[in-house]
Amino acid sequence: MQVDRRQFFKICASGLGGSSIAMMGFSPTVALAEVRNFKLAHASETRNTCPYCSVSCGVLIYSMGDRAKNAHSSIIHIEGDPDHPVNRGTLCPKGAALLDFVHSPNRLKYPEVREAGSSEWKRISWDEAFSRVAKLMKADRDANFIAKNADGVPVNRWLSTGFLAASASSNESGYITHKLVRSLGIIAFDNQARV
Repeated sequence: MQVDRRQFFKICASGLGGSSIAMMGFSPTVALAEVRNFKLAHASETRNTCPYCSVSCGVLIYSMGDRAKNAHSSIIHIEGDPDHPVNRGTLCPKGAALLDFVHSPNRLKYPEVREAGSSEWKRISWDEAFSRVAKLMKADRDANFIAKNADGVPVNRWLSTGFLAASASSNESGYITHKLVRSLGIIAFDNQARV
């Protein structure tokens, strides 16, 4: 089909005119107006910190549930906290995908242990996990604690254990963690912010 310039403009004008009439309200279907409910209207808001890196971005976590005692609520939305001084509401791609992390079927929710020589992980209780960590730390500290050096000077060092702290905590909890680790004599102490 051969279309000259004049015919091309006529085709374009008729198409534009037809679409303009449809846009002015002469639509063949009826438009229904309704108010859409805001999904966070009845949600509970909780402020927290992103767990991924050392930037410590603030997040707002929205959950639905009646908040009764022993009733589990469901997290429905996570976004950046606009009042947080670090990120001011922005999140990186990992932080923006926190909701997928929370609802992942592969997320570890309970403590597990793999005994020496075994290839299987078994689930243990929180009390058993805390007791096990405390018992193993005490045994290692008792076996490897150095009270004095070769010259008889008190040094109070525990060189066989190290501690890596999370940088997503506040200054106060970081200070308490530092005081606890140093009081045990641990020298190898670092923070996630340097990793």
